[in-house]
Amino acid sequence: MASNKERGNIIRQQILRDVKHHPKGITKHIANIFSITPQAVNNHIKRLENEHRIQSEGIGKGKIYFLGDVRSHSGLFKFDGSFAEDSVWRNEFSSLMDGIQENVDEVCHYGFTEMVNNAIDHSEGDTVFIRMNRTKEALSIVIVDDGEGIFKKIARVCDLMDETQAILELSKGKLTTDPENHSGEDIFFTSRAFDIFEIHSKGLKFSHDSALHFDYLLDTDVVGTMILMTININSDRILKDVFDNFTSGPDEFNFNKTVIPVKLAAYGNEKLVSRSQAKRLLLRLERFQNVVFDFEGVPSVGQAFADEIFRVYAAKHTDITLLAIEMNEAVEFMVKRALNNS
Repeated sequence: MASNKERGNIIRQQILRDVKHHPKGITKHIANIFSITPQAVNNHIKRLENEHRIQSEGIGKGKIYFLGDVRSHSGLFKFDGSFAEDSVWRNEFSSLMDGIQENVDEVCHYGFTEMVNNAIDHSEGDTVFIRMNRTKEALSIVIVDDGEGIFKKIARVCDLMDETQAILELSKGKLTTDPENHSGEDIFFTSRAFDIFEIHSKGLKFSHDSALHFDYLLDTDVVGTMILMTININSDRILKDVFDNFTSGPDEFNFNKTVIPVKLAAYGNEKLVSRSQAKRLLLRLERFQNVVFDFEGVPSVGQAFADEIFRVYAAKHTDITLLAIEMNEAVEFMVKRALNNS
């Protein structure tokens, strides 16, 4: 038998599920389901109103209830062949977006469907857990699968040195383990559409935070893959602008520009000094026409590292424009030295 606390939670969850379909008669509806008094139901409704999960209009018998600004929904789903990202969004989660401005709705719809589809097609797992939270300030989406783990699979299928290199390649974009069916653009653009984007998997974390402007690694212990996406509920970000930022001009439609966080080329606290480190950073860049090297958080680089990128590689790939940003004096000195020797 459920405790009073558990029963109260069950009743309140039923109210949240049913209020959209019973805006006027929710009190009587819930009282009939649980065989409790209308007064007891109203106590639960009052609590939900105080938590901003339910709102009301009118007074007396004319009072109607509807979902408030604070909403959440979650579910565990099996990859059974019939599970699809568009239907789970439409049937399970889209109602959380009621009243949200169109540009934020578009970002969330895009990120949700792209990342759930990734789990379906690539995780090789059996289930996915999805949770979506809406507060007065932000919307967040969590997607967790029980598969192999994204970094491990990328390293294995793409024959990379290890999972840390997989994260570096992931940050560049145009990386996929299934090139016949996927372009490899989904994670790159999704990570830049949200304010916060994180991937946790088996001891590693990839993160792109729009306020920090760089990606970074931390230890984590998620067994499969967990993706966290968060966006401010009043964000003015337009999804089209995110795509346009990585094309050459308004008439271009190809994803031909990338921004690479250079610090991801370093393992632990090692310095970026060697040509082999630079070559790791330069892997697959021939897929782009414009490459921006973001040196945020890089205290210094060696002569060989800078020379390999800005003299040797640049001379061999004159069709690719290379740009360095966020350099301190020490890094800028080495980059200019390599450019002057070209």
